[in-house]
Amino acid sequence: MWQTLDRRQMLAVLGAGAAATALGACRASPAAAESFPVRFSDEQWRQRLSPAAYRVLRQEATERPFSSPLDREKRAGIFRCGGCGQPLFSSRTKFDSGTGWPSFYAPLRHAVGTRRDFSLGIPRTEVHCARCGGHLGHVFDDGPPPTGKRYCMNGVALQFRAA
Repeated sequence: MWQTLDRRQMLAVLGAGAAATALGACRASPAAAESFPVRFSDEQWRQRLSPAAYRVLRQEATERPFSSPLDREKRAGIFRCGGCGQPLFSSRTKFDSGTGWPSFYAPLRHAVGTRRDFSLGIPRTEVHCARCGGHLGHVFDDGPPPTGKRYCMNGVALQFRAA
């Protein structure tokens, strides 16, 4: 195969391979490289979670906007991690962001972790459960007072327990 490629074609093939490798590295779940108190094998996570929750929590997918009933949840209570049950957000910090995902202006203390995410080619801040590393969503700097933050969470990554 390489004998039939001219120099320009070979450089294009090598460049495409390098780009694919770089994009793959950006898409690999950073949580897999970290250690969290709650750990399961990939197969155990698949057994514990619904297919949609697995895609979001373990593969960092995003659910469709306006698809989660938790976006419209108005009762007092606690939003927990759908993977391990860790309390993450109080209903007192929930607000209607109009984005189609449950949004909060602050997490509970020590409940979440963050890391930089370049999966779309632009820097964002990914939010994950501090206990199991499950991907929850992203945080943005366009939320309401008092924090100015918008924790935009995937509803399928959360469980709600009314107070």
